[in-house]
Amino acid sequence: MQFELTNDFLELLKEDIARLDSDTVSAKVGQLHPVDIAEILDEVNLVEAQFIFNLLDDELGSEVLVELDEDVRERFLASLSNEEIAEYVDQLDTDDAADIIGELPEDRQGGVLAEVDDDEQASDIAQLLTYDEDTAGGVMAKELIKVNVNWPIVNCVREMRKQAEDVDQVFTVYVVDDNDVLLGIVSLKKMLLSSPKALIKDIYKEGIRSVEANMMAEEVANLMEKYDLVVVPVVDENNRLLGRITVDDIMDVVREETSKDYQMMSGISENIETTDNVIVMSRARLPWLLIAMVGGIGGAMVIGNYEHELQINPQMAFFIPLVVAMGGNVGIQSSALIVQGLANDTLSKDGMVKRIFKELIVGLINGIACTAVLMAYSFIFGYPLALSLTIGASLLAVILFAAAFGTFMPLTLNRMKIDPALATGPFITTSNDIIGLLFYFMIGRLMYGLF
Repeated sequence: MQFELTNDFLELLKEDIARLDSDTVSAKVGQLHPVDIAEILDEVNLVEAQFIFNLLDDELGSEVLVELDEDVRERFLASLSNEEIAEYVDQLDTDDAADIIGELPEDRQGGVLAEVDDDEQASDIAQLLTYDEDTAGGVMAKELIKVNVNWPIVNCVREMRKQAEDVDQVFTVYVVDDNDVLLGIVSLKKMLLSSPKALIKDIYKEGIRSVEANMMAEEVANLMEKYDLVVVPVVDENNRLLGRITVDDIMDVVREETSKDYQMMSGISENIETTDNVIVMSRARLPWLLIAMVGGIGGAMVIGNYEHELQINPQMAFFIPLVVAMGGNVGIQSSALIVQGLANDTLSKDGMVKRIFKELIVGLINGIACTAVLMAYSFIFGYPLALSLTIGASLLAVILFAAAFGTFMPLTLNRMKIDPALATGPFITTSNDIIGLLFYFMIGRLMYGLF
């Protein structure tokens, strides 16, 4: 049955904690999934969270620690000693353990590692901490099952039993040589059907997709999605097996990248949370707001330069918001599709010119449809012919430009190794506002000159 956290549940739980009723609190949360317990800890204060957490056994507590919101976990870890953190780290896979220790101040990381009882695990965690968190090495786990290509199956089974104690899910058995160079994989089915004395080299499968430790995690996610992989091995520059990345680990990367891109597309320059303080949130939003304000000043300057036309033909002012809004909407649509395609590596391999031409065709079709509706409206309500032609021609020109510009900018930024998500949101909208106003008034001057 799915657990649903309600205000009533929280209020009653807080009352139990206030009475120091350990048995009742333990009965309410002890059987819940770690994700649900973490959700509860995110909603209570630090003292209440500590009370609940101390009732959990080490294994459950470690799983809850992984699921906590980063800001909550940071405050929570600060309240624990190095020894306490090490006890929980002992229960975790190396990738989760490295993530938690990596969030600690540098002066505490060594202290926690020194308290980890398993020297091999401490060494593995220390190695993972050397990789950038956005790379395959920073996402991988060291726990895996591997066998030597020269071993007989009977030896492999014995070694696999030892290794499987540290592996929650066995997706693949990797085959390596004496230098730990990855050679391929071996099927459990083949091992079961083969003679115990048969050698791995006679039954394993060569050729397996792997990623290097310095590959960006986002590229790993694209590769796993493209080839429908649930696990991928990580190797060094000499193809030595270092670890593995499972699909649940890479989903965390996808969620983080999606969240970051969404914020950037909305004009937020840093990865922030709703729990961040006002200084951090203001700092993340202010740069793009200033850019939008500069764009607004530019738009005001354009209108000021054509003040004479507005005085002669004041009805032109009625349609300024429409022309500006349509340009921004079309630009965001085009850029969003390109950014999405670049992010998930599904964008066709056509060159930039072909892609822009395709968007121009789409923009032309949409522009003609929108222009036809707007022209019909202007004729029905009796606007002057010059104004009707002005808004019709302007809208078509603005939509075509916005479609091309919204395609061109993210592709250009991507070639320059700049996050293409920067091309959407306020940047596209502000640029199209200014260009749209220029088109509108230039075409208006032309049309009113003719009629």
